[in-house]
Amino acid sequence: MKDLGSAKKILGMEITRDKSVRKLFLSQQAYIEKVLKRFNMNNAKPVTVPFAAHYKLSADMSPKIDEGMEHMSSVPYSSAVGSIIALTGSEMDFEVFEGYFRCWYDI
Repeated sequence: MKDLGSAKKILGMEITRDKSVRKLFLSQQAYIEKVLKRFNMNNAKPVTVPFAAHYKLSADMSPKIDEGMEHMSSVPYSSAVGSIIALTGSEMDFEVFEGYFRCWYDI
């Protein structure tokens, strides 16, 4: 068996260490960039909140003509939402596991 050194990635997340405070940080930047590129948003301007709080969507706002409906049928909305859910769902509270891992490996 050969020691490959400290892990750099796990489950597609980049691992960064701050040994002075004994902390590990996980980044999903590569996944975020991949999702943005997949949905042609890699050049999009970031905003804090995409809509004002008072803005309400309704069925009346959906396209009424066939051309608009055809265009919207090609928009992979559910895939985009699924990608965002996957991203936010992978955020875990790793402090729960800290005590467990501390007994096996000195972080």
